[in-house]
Amino acid sequence: MNGQLSLVPVPGAQKPAYGGIAELLASAQNEVVAMSTLTPAAPAFNPREVRRGVRYRAIHPDRARTTPALGRHLGALSLAGVAVRTIPRVPMDMIVVDGSVVVLPADTGNGNIAVLRLTSVVTTALELFERIWPDAVPLAGPELPDRADLSVREQEMLRLLALGATDELVAAHLDISVRTTRRIVARVMNRLGARSRFQAGVKAADRGWLPVDDGLTATG
Repeated sequence: MNGQLSLVPVPGAQKPAYGGIAELLASAQNEVVAMSTLTPAAPAFNPREVRRGVRYRAIHPDRARTTPALGRHLGALSLAGVAVRTIPRVPMDMIVVDGSVVVLPADTGNGNIAVLRLTSVVTTALELFERIWPDAVPLAGPELPDRADLSVREQEMLRLLALGATDELVAAHLDISVRTTRRIVARVMNRLGARSRFQAGVKAADRGWLPVDDGLTATG
């Protein structure tokens, strides 16, 4: 068949995309592209759903860069290997898997998604994505220093900052004093040109060269 449409109910207003398309994302073999406003009903994918051997590209709104929770999400996607770019306004929410199936929000009220395999719809969605992609701004910034410019301790500190860790948690994890932590953070922020500690962590995550998460969960 050339076309197929199915509505997938997704429990929970906060995670509609993650619950409804996990199986579809797991079947990806070549490439997954997404445009998402990152609103509750917008299809998107979780960094944990990123698989080796598959190319991932995602376009999100510029506001996500300066919204702490969304910024952490973008940083985590980058760390997972996703090429992330942003634009002032995302024109539509959608995910295309392997150029053969597109996921769209079917009902913003209840979190349903529409899974379509209509060639014309998939082609139109891909063409829109490819038109926007070249002009979207990459999450990585050219002003960031080379990885070799940072020590292992500084890299780990930036990873914790990107997770939203407090000075006290960073100090305990690195086995240094809070005072030393604050001094190193200030130095690294200056080198990265970051206006906040969280931004310093996100800027480093943009490059995808922070240490891999060891399971530590940071809390405010």
